[in-house]
Amino acid sequence: MGNIFGIQISCDGAICFRCLDCALGKAAYISELEDNLDALLTELQKLIEAKNDVMTRVVNAEQQQQLRRLNKVQGWLSRVEGAETEIGELITDSTQEIQKLCLGGYCSKNCKSSYEFGKKVAKKLHLVVTLMGEGAFELVAEKVPLAAVDERPVEPTIVGLNSTLEKVWRCLGEERVGIIGLYGMGGVGKTTLLAQINNKFLDTPNDFDVVIWVVVSKDMQLERIQEKIGERIGLLENRSLEERASGIFKILSKKKFLLLLDDVWERIDLTKVGIPFPSKNTSKVVFTTRLVDVCSLMGAQKIFRVECLRDKEAWELFLDKVGEETLDSHLDIPKLAHTLAKECGGLPLALITTGLGCKKSQEEWSYAIEILRRSASELPGMGKEVYPLLKFSYDSLSSEIFRSCLLYCSLFPEDCKIDKIELIECWIGEGFLNGYEGAEVHNQGYYIIGILVHACLLEEVGSDHVRMHDAIRDMTLWIACEFEKEKENVLVSAGAQLTAAPEVRKWEQRRRISLMRNKIEKLSDTPTCPHLLSLFPNINRLKTIASGFFDFMPSLTVLNLSNNGFLIKLPPGISKLVSLQYLNLSKTSIRELPKELKALVNLKYLNLEHSRYLHTIPRQLICSFSMLHVLRMVNCDYSGKIPLDSILFGGCESLVEELISLKHLNVLNIALKSFFALQRFLSSHELQNCTKSLNLRYYDDSKSFNIYSLADLKHLDKLDLIYCRNLEEFKCIHIANCHFMQEIISARKLGEVPELIGNLKPFAKLQYLHLRALPSLKSIYWNALPFPYLEEIDVYDCSELKMLPFNSNSYGMCRAEEAPTGFKQQKGT
Repeated sequence: MGNIFGIQISCDGAICFRCLDCALGKAAYISELEDNLDALLTELQKLIEAKNDVMTRVVNAEQQQQLRRLNKVQGWLSRVEGAETEIGELITDSTQEIQKLCLGGYCSKNCKSSYEFGKKVAKKLHLVVTLMGEGAFELVAEKVPLAAVDERPVEPTIVGLNSTLEKVWRCLGEERVGIIGLYGMGGVGKTTLLAQINNKFLDTPNDFDVVIWVVVSKDMQLERIQEKIGERIGLLENRSLEERASGIFKILSKKKFLLLLDDVWERIDLTKVGIPFPSKNTSKVVFTTRLVDVCSLMGAQKIFRVECLRDKEAWELFLDKVGEETLDSHLDIPKLAHTLAKECGGLPLALITTGLGCKKSQEEWSYAIEILRRSASELPGMGKEVYPLLKFSYDSLSSEIFRSCLLYCSLFPEDCKIDKIELIECWIGEGFLNGYEGAEVHNQGYYIIGILVHACLLEEVGSDHVRMHDAIRDMTLWIACEFEKEKENVLVSAGAQLTAAPEVRKWEQRRRISLMRNKIEKLSDTPTCPHLLSLFPNINRLKTIASGFFDFMPSLTVLNLSNNGFLIKLPPGISKLVSLQYLNLSKTSIRELPKELKALVNLKYLNLEHSRYLHTIPRQLICSFSMLHVLRMVNCDYSGKIPLDSILFGGCESLVEELISLKHLNVLNIALKSFFALQRFLSSHELQNCTKSLNLRYYDDSKSFNIYSLADLKHLDKLDLIYCRNLEEFKCIHIANCHFMQEIISARKLGEVPELIGNLKPFAKLQYLHLRALPSLKSIYWNALPFPYLEEIDVYDCSELKMLPFNSNSYGMCRAEEAPTGFKQQKGT
């Protein structure tokens, strides 16, 4: 038998049984085990890569686009992670199972174990393939549904802000109010108030779809504002300014929104941002700013000033920060704490910073008060937290002139009412307002005051004064010492209770020195001050000034010696002040002006008012001040003992002659005492044009005086003794001791000039009316007058005056002082 071969396989009964078992259809899980394991590893790696890609898309959508992952994506990722874990366990066991295989992998030494393992591998392979198919996501995330309000971190208590909060809250319910402005100085609590408005929506029912908070800040960028609004409303595309504005507009036009803008420094064009005008859909815009002008520029229909706290509220806030434990640690601390809190001037930021920094010993409290009064920037937190915040307002001033004028205000004492005119004239004397003449320079000064008031860096006190908040004053001194030391170099000891002037060595390099409101009795040294520009030893108890005191102050331009009631003499050395432009000797007891003043050839401002003992002004002295712009000398010479060689002798005719020679004079306050002096005065158009105040207190023959002779004094602000009927800027009437005067304005006399009657509008700008010791006065005017600006009327010892020219519409803003009873109102025509 050719080509016949045989194979003999030795096999016991157990192997035959297992082979038969496999033959019944289960052998595939064993025979394909190795291939399936290889495929599973390959597909698992693909699945892991797909999972990582999906996860990258999800993270990007969540973190960069603020989206939320889809539930199906999250479910798939969870299933993949579960599969990874289970497959990892299979792979760990695979080595042992592979070793059980025999017959080239077609059989196993433990068929049951290999079968079960092979079956698991096959199922996991199928699962991986299925998951790969499910992982092809077109979108992995979606926009998060908007929460109406996001809570803002804020102090739980807002001491003193509740009333303003309630006012603003009521405005949010008024349909006609779309834009609301909140303004106030830095650190006063504007942001806290805005955050409280935001958070109030968390637990108060309202119909706003969304409340949006945006911090604008000084370096405003419309793109940044759009970005913040976009994040809040789900508009995240990175497009152009106009495209983003269109997208924002489309979304907000369909919603009732409240937009809260914090820290606005200039007008924001809401249209360019994409904000629908609030009045169209009862939406609202509320913003905070330090500049009141911004409220108008933003078109605010309601404007609220956020004020500093009152004493009680300030104390409550301060106490909250200090804590009762500290307050009770020493018997003296409560009183010291009240003092320290008061030094903060009701500014919440200063109260919080100071309160948190307080210690427990009485000595530390006393030292803190001393430091706050002397150099507040040394107090912990003030120089690092409070003043840098306030300095933003200083830095925002658009002109170096504005900043210099503000720093100058810090020379005045704390809580000082600063006379606007005096301040402006000091600025002029320093050279801040160069380039203007006459009324223009004063107008520029008033403009700058307005800028500083609107920036909440000064506060108006009535119509004639301003005040600087203590914290702003401390901040400006900090700036002068830390940032402008070389330029400013000030020595300020105003209101420091000094009984002696500072040591001479402290004067040497100073440019400005303020010793106002102290108890200094003499200036006995001879300081060397080559750079000194302004010196303020006013409001003291000065009795003597050393003869050489002014010898080494060649640059001094501003000298204020006013309100030194014991000062009776000026030293001859004052002639060394050749650069002096501003000299204030008002309310002193100086008897005579030394002839040495002739050396002050650059003098522009001279104030002698209320120097009641001044009886000697040498002839040819006033006319020697050829550069004089402002002369104030009302209420001098009460004594009446005038030497022959004084220009005050007689009725002041000589004074008028010298005044006529001053070609630059544009402000004059003067007292005249004779008919001849008045006639000479009225012959000068220049003097009439520059006179602000005219005092005829000692003019005897009031019956024969023709009030129409004053008609050309168009800028007259105040007239003592007699009234002029048609002065355009007339504000104050003070008439006293005219025993035979019966009428202020006479219908009978005016009948002699019929052309005046139709145009007569007396008292149109009158603010103050003072009538004293007029025993024959019967009438002010024959009909009721409106008095639109009248603030005060003072009538005393006018026994025959039975009626005032008032009716029910005349004096809503006026207050009466010492008015006699029995007055009747006149009927209007």
